[in-house]
Amino acid sequence: MFETLSDRLQGVLSDVRSRGKLSEDDVNKAMREIRLALLEADVNFKVVKQFTAALKERALGQDVLQSLNPGQQVVKIVNEELTALMGEASREVSFAPSAPTVILLAGLQGSGKTTACAKLARLLKQEREKEVAMAACDVYRPAAVDQLVKLGEQTGVTVYEQGTDRDPRDIAGWALEQAKSDRKDVLIVDTSGRLHVDQELMKELADVKERIRPHNVLLVVDAMTGQDAVNVAEQFAETAQFDGVVMTKLDGDARGGAALSIKAVTGKPIMYVSTGEKLPEFEPFHPDRMASRILGMGDVLSFIETAEKAVDAKQAEELERKIRKQQFGFDDFLDQIKQIRRMGPIGNLLGMLPGFGQLKQLKGAKVDERELDRIEAIVTSMTAAERRNPRLIDGSRRKRIAAGSGTTVQAVNQLVKQFDQMQKLMRQVQQGKMPSLEQLTRGQ
Repeated sequence: MFETLSDRLQGVLSDVRSRGKLSEDDVNKAMREIRLALLEADVNFKVVKQFTAALKERALGQDVLQSLNPGQQVVKIVNEELTALMGEASREVSFAPSAPTVILLAGLQGSGKTTACAKLARLLKQEREKEVAMAACDVYRPAAVDQLVKLGEQTGVTVYEQGTDRDPRDIAGWALEQAKSDRKDVLIVDTSGRLHVDQELMKELADVKERIRPHNVLLVVDAMTGQDAVNVAEQFAETAQFDGVVMTKLDGDARGGAALSIKAVTGKPIMYVSTGEKLPEFEPFHPDRMASRILGMGDVLSFIETAEKAVDAKQAEELERKIRKQQFGFDDFLDQIKQIRRMGPIGNLLGMLPGFGQLKQLKGAKVDERELDRIEAIVTSMTAAERRNPRLIDGSRRKRIAAGSGTTVQAVNQLVKQFDQMQKLMRQVQQGKMPSLEQLTRGQ
């Protein structure tokens, strides 16, 4: 996400950082480049104008021009202003004093609203430990009710539905009574969408809101639609009050215009973002962390949080013990692959690590997740003894493993060689000999 904008901004700021002193002309040149980068990223024109004006005023201040490291000061200012542009602090839904907390999701057809309902339900259930139910009130889009029911089964969340023949206002009211009766902590209501904002949509939305009086109203927009998403949010803001935005398909948005514009245009923050197609790929939006990622500074906090969710603490302790005693085998290797995959797409993980986004050898690199499938197939085709002691894997065993995994002997050879190299690196680290970047990138 934000690849185009990130590359441009990092290029501009790298040039600024390389200068020992900054003149007013240097600042003006940098501001022009930043303005162009934002416009190319499809950021709202008025937002760009206000943003660069604020940047320029701060960058031309005496505290910057007369500082020992003016370039670094400018980078700090850009980071702070980007954070402010996207909403300063992160925000999540507020919970009512007495259950159930009612969350209403609104938006146009195709924005990913129904899937967002299920993703939010899963997050609140698994990470906030809430008893959650969903109400299927989108009676117009074909198969919307069936889709929500299936998603409910996948997430283990109750779905209240009465088909598509009843009025959505009545379904919402009935679902709320059911949630109260079942002592649910949260009720998430999936409302009807339209192809565009119209009076009928707004009237129905207003009626549903009046009927169930939600504690949180979230507008779902598609990041891929750029300024159209901002326009939709602006129209909703004018006619229907909402508390925050759920932005879907952010992982496919290379430009980032909607995410950078929506708070400034509507005054409403982005509260959650969908970063992939899978149900777990959904998270609270942190403006400060996103600003750091855009500028190539990484997002260590998000990386740690992601790792904590995926990594089993007891397994980690056992792994540390095995590495110390040089007992790390293919079974342990396979466990690590599975834990890494639970953390999400590898490309996203690299973007969270400071400096990795700036490494030339990683620019534009596409991590083939299917390679992990092939590795798992090879490892699971080994016997228990072979996984414990890879030295047993001779030529005939390699042929058997290749046939069992549907791969080639060359692929098995490569994996065994890489595993041996990894064990050597682990021994070096244990002996206090940190491998060089060249060794790490070459796997030597």
